[in-house]
Amino acid sequence: MPLPGPGHLALLIVASLLAGALNAVAGGGSFLTFPALVLAGVPPVIANATSTVALLPGTFASAWVYRRDIGAARGQLPMTAFVMVSLIGGAAGSILLLLTPEQLFADIVPWLLLFGTLVFALGRPLTDALRRHAHIGVPALVVAQALIGIYGGYFGGGIGILMLAMLGLYGMTEIHAMNGVKTVLSGCMNVVAAAIFIAARAVWWREALVMLFAAIVGGWIGPLLARRVSPARLRLFVVGVGLVMTAWFFARG
Repeated sequence: MPLPGPGHLALLIVASLLAGALNAVAGGGSFLTFPALVLAGVPPVIANATSTVALLPGTFASAWVYRRDIGAARGQLPMTAFVMVSLIGGAAGSILLLLTPEQLFADIVPWLLLFGTLVFALGRPLTDALRRHAHIGVPALVVAQALIGIYGGYFGGGIGILMLAMLGLYGMTEIHAMNGVKTVLSGCMNVVAAAIFIAARAVWWREALVMLFAAIVGGWIGPLLARRVSPARLRLFVVGVGLVMTAWFFARG
């Protein structure tokens, strides 16, 4: 595989730094890293696998910053069941990705990006509306997390918002605790997916290592910024990026 040029190298570093910070706050980091890898010449399936591996350590950096919030949430949630279905779902989704032909995945990508963008744009108002009329219990919560885990292992755009919506319907309201739980569960589904991608030799390591260190920095900074930056502005930024990337992939064909 060719070494990334200076322009592509800068693109991967900036995309990963921003992605690590976004994943810690609102999710959506893959909207930046996946297109950046494709622009750098990485095939789509490999780009998705490489993006997952590159962003994984940043997730755990964020989880460390959220550790007190996660501890406060443990008494409200079935964390053991959550972790198990996240691991199983992440494994199933990653295997499904590896079984998807390259051209078919390239055709699906614009629709996956569109779905993730719509989740970001509409997830909060829809969740607020549903919360006034609906409430889910533990069984539905675990099933929903299993489905999110499969989607997360396969692609993952918008999983943070999906998990926040699910936790909101369950009745949680403390946003930092919800972000902490979301970060841990994202890490669970991504760690098993990353292991499978690595075992299948579906990762381009030069690009992954460059992005990994930038994402760790972003993942550490993100939770600190989350307490100072309006979540609405961050969501607007993610939606804008998602729309631009969706339009680009549709135009690219």
